[in-house]
Amino acid sequence: MSESTDQHRKIAHSKGPVALAIVTVSDTRTPESDTNFHYLRPEIERLGHSVVGYRLIKDEPEQVEAALEEMVNRGAQVILFNGGTGIAPRDTTFDVLSRKLEKTMPGFGELFRMLSYGEVGSAAMLSRATAGTYRRRVVISTPGSPNAVQVAWTKLIAPELEHLAWEVAR
Repeated sequence: MSESTDQHRKIAHSKGPVALAIVTVSDTRTPESDTNFHYLRPEIERLGHSVVGYRLIKDEPEQVEAALEEMVNRGAQVILFNGGTGIAPRDTTFDVLSRKLEKTMPGFGELFRMLSYGEVGSAAMLSRATAGTYRRRVVISTPGSPNAVQVAWTKLIAPELEHLAWEVAR
């Protein structure tokens, strides 16, 4: 690890807990069956961070956009969307978010698909996982499968969470 990356992580950690929001995009899940929320919330809290917003929405462009604005207004520094990133006609999360993002982080999607390839093989190419910034917040969008959410969280998001929040706010 480079010295500057290590230094940035230390500075970011000193800034304190990160406020996150979770948005699940699904036409079939209920709050009770939302396994991704029930996985992410305790993981976030275990690391000392907080969940300041949660929304379960249908895969409708207006709902995706409204949820993004709501979570920004709730003070989330990092907004985690899950679901709606595939190529089916109903998958609109990527399309809406990609229009809203001010800066994209292509590396997130690239790394996610690389990790997914090890899990699901060539089907990884069907994912349109993405990340970027919007109004000085980090927005991350992953597929809705529980395994995809867990891989993204453990391998990519959690290790850089404080660093991401600090970079976009400074």
